[in-house]
Amino acid sequence: MTTATTTKYNLPAIEHGFDLTEDQRMIQEMVREFAQNEVAPVAAEIDENHRFPTELWAKIVDLGLTGIPFPEEVGGANGGTLAYVLAVEEISKICGSTGLTLAAHVSLGTYPIFAWGGDKLRDAYVPKLIAGEYMGAYGLTEPGAGSDSGGTRTTARLEGDEWVLNGRKCFCTNANYAGTMIVTAVTDKSLGAKGISAFVVPRETPGLSFEKGEKKLGMRGSDWASLVFEDARIPRNHLLGPEGEGFKTFMKTLEGGRISIGALGLGIADGAFQVATRYAKEREAFGKTLADQQAVQFKLADMALQIECSRHLIYHSARLKDAGLPFGTAASMAKLHSSETAMKVTYDAIQILGGYGYSREYPVERMWRDAKLCTIGEGTSEVQRMIISRSILR
Repeated sequence: MTTATTTKYNLPAIEHGFDLTEDQRMIQEMVREFAQNEVAPVAAEIDENHRFPTELWAKIVDLGLTGIPFPEEVGGANGGTLAYVLAVEEISKICGSTGLTLAAHVSLGTYPIFAWGGDKLRDAYVPKLIAGEYMGAYGLTEPGAGSDSGGTRTTARLEGDEWVLNGRKCFCTNANYAGTMIVTAVTDKSLGAKGISAFVVPRETPGLSFEKGEKKLGMRGSDWASLVFEDARIPRNHLLGPEGEGFKTFMKTLEGGRISIGALGLGIADGAFQVATRYAKEREAFGKTLADQQAVQFKLADMALQIECSRHLIYHSARLKDAGLPFGTAASMAKLHSSETAMKVTYDAIQILGGYGYSREYPVERMWRDAKLCTIGEGTSEVQRMIISRSILR
């Protein structure tokens, strides 16, 4: 397989007037350089081979990207949500799989323990997750409970000083490499969603096993697996937050995660747009470059417009979160717009490149395949529209 994409189309630095601080710009530039120099050379290969790049993960940890949004007292960089979003965006311009790995670890695998774990769980796990001693994973989806996450069937019963879990979680990102998993389970069937609790499950838990996930359309360098609980026993103090509030905890976690997925989609879209723009300037047809053809100009204009709209929505929702203000609806808007923009922009990028776009010589077909997950993960586009409409009509 050719890897021409990694050398021909290094992406240029694109400046935007978003009033970033000096620290935020430094993080943006550092991650951009890392993505171009370290991620780009292997992005096509890990996709082709469905390979999780452990070497890239080690470098991500060394750069401190896993600790960007967390305070210094737990080993973080105190950089805030927006700085973290910039990191996910820059990596995702080159490789959606690697951007997803970081996003799932930080937003889903680490943040809930930091936010709701209490002193004991926070002290036991968050510093190790930030330092890369553990990778974090998050198990919500089940074979019969996806968008309807209130339909969770995994159960947890208290026996003495242990919770005993039975059930299955699927599509769990990072699971094969994770040291801790955060999962939901029903602790009181009679209460519906209010009878669902959340738990931190260490990898070495007796009764926990893993089934490797099937091969995927896109995000092939991102790991996933099913978690199988067969009388799996965890300590009583591994309940995450109050009993019966697991559904609420997971919904709050997903609100923040949607900012991450928005940044993931934004990065994929911008990466494809830049490849298409460069190609249009170089490729000649009918006696002039594609960039001189009005049909292509209009495509590029629409792509740029939608990308900038997504960027405003994502950065705005990140700033709301950093300010401690309500951000759930803004995050849904950002995630919805960004994920659907990623699908449209990558589709049009393939169209501009024509036959080359359909081939694996260029990265846009991979970007198109990667983009699709952004419309599904952490709430489908339909779920986001439900959330937004409920906010409007409340």
